[in-house]
Amino acid sequence: MRGGERIHLIQGEYRVMREGGDSCLTTVLGSCVSVCLIDPLFHVGGMNHFLLPTGQTGGASSASYGVNAMELLIDEMIKAGAHQRRLRAHVFGGARMMSGLGNVGDRNAEFARDFLTQKGIRIAGISTGGTAARRVTLWPATCRVKEELIGDTVVERPITLPKADDA
Repeated sequence: MRGGERIHLIQGEYRVMREGGDSCLTTVLGSCVSVCLIDPLFHVGGMNHFLLPTGQTGGASSASYGVNAMELLIDEMIKAGAHQRRLRAHVFGGARMMSGLGNVGDRNAEFARDFLTQKGIRIAGISTGGTAARRVTLWPATCRVKEELIGDTVVERPITLPKADDA
């Protein structure tokens, strides 16, 4: 990878980089959660983007579920030279984007925190909840993470249509 390359992750993806220069990983989140892992000694960094805490365990969409996305990300970090005991995590996302869907964002964020705690991975930063989307960028070479809130997202409310006999 050339220095300065920007790789955008979408739902169900994860990526690990051990690069110099300004190369970065980025994603945009609503109720989904992204966990950024960093090994500060070896400058290895990775990011995932998952939709729900648990779900199917096989196939192309398995990384859409936190339980798989986290295991896959940790495994790739270790393959790239990171050591699990040195990993530092930053957790982002979990916003409440639509009122009719329940609060899946809270469940995603809670899953990520519990999973990292169970694995003994220190959480260095967390920014979850609210109603705004987020853009997250990770630069593995410098172990820097940046979050930008994207406007004041309005929580959508379902429209109640009148019944046929009310019209």
